[in-house]
Amino acid sequence: MAAVAVHSAVLGEGRPTLPYAEAGRPGGTPLVLVHGYLDSWWTFEPMLRRLPPGLHAYAPTQRGHGDADKPPDGYLPEDLAEDLVAFMDGVGIGRAVLVGGSSGGVQARIVAGRRPDRVAGLVLLGVPATLVDKPKAAEFWESVRELKDPVDPALAAAMADGLTATPMGRGFLQTVADECLKAPARVWRETLRGLLETDLRATLTGILVPTLVVWGDQDPILTREDQQTILDTIPDSRLLVYEGVGHVPYWEDPERVLRDLTDFLADRA
Repeated sequence: MAAVAVHSAVLGEGRPTLPYAEAGRPGGTPLVLVHGYLDSWWTFEPMLRRLPPGLHAYAPTQRGHGDADKPPDGYLPEDLAEDLVAFMDGVGIGRAVLVGGSSGGVQARIVAGRRPDRVAGLVLLGVPATLVDKPKAAEFWESVRELKDPVDPALAAAMADGLTATPMGRGFLQTVADECLKAPARVWRETLRGLLETDLRATLTGILVPTLVVWGDQDPILTREDQQTILDTIPDSRLLVYEGVGHVPYWEDPERVLRDLTDFLADRA
């Protein structure tokens, strides 16, 4: 098992301080793991502790989430993408493979499209092409549009549950829910508003780096057609379908994700 250390990255004047987890040997291929809505670096813990030799992973917690600073604004996908570049600057990563989980893949692909000099490859794990046509996203928006503090723990538990096709340990899901509750109601609201009001299809354009798309065929949110939109828009992309897996493959089968990621890097090399 790889050792996981947690540090803090100061992004500079006007930007938040972000905690981040780090695993792997210095000199390994740098990966930046980008979490999704309401998660924190901890969502990648199953991957980080299984990280194979040759990889060096960084998993920042984004503004407003987990134990990161919680500024009053800046929760559009493009704001989070700018933080991501600032994070890479802050910890001295010149160029990395960006690995986006769920909606974290949106800001990862924004960076890939705008700053190809900083991105060696892109991996999208259960990432939406768009959310405007997703009934579950619209349904959840109705739950958070008028949300007030303190956030009901039952809502956080509902966020964590039902995303996977195979049962997860209750302790694991409780930790996921607890991390969600670290975000105040305004972050729940404004981050989701940003995802729903941004033209997410437009964030797929201009990406020329090699891209691996992973989708579980039991995903309760995303369809195969949604993933096809990503493949049709990004020229150098390919899809791996995980049979019997839900929305969060890096929870359900982190070993397989790491194997496929390693193979993707070998092919790219």
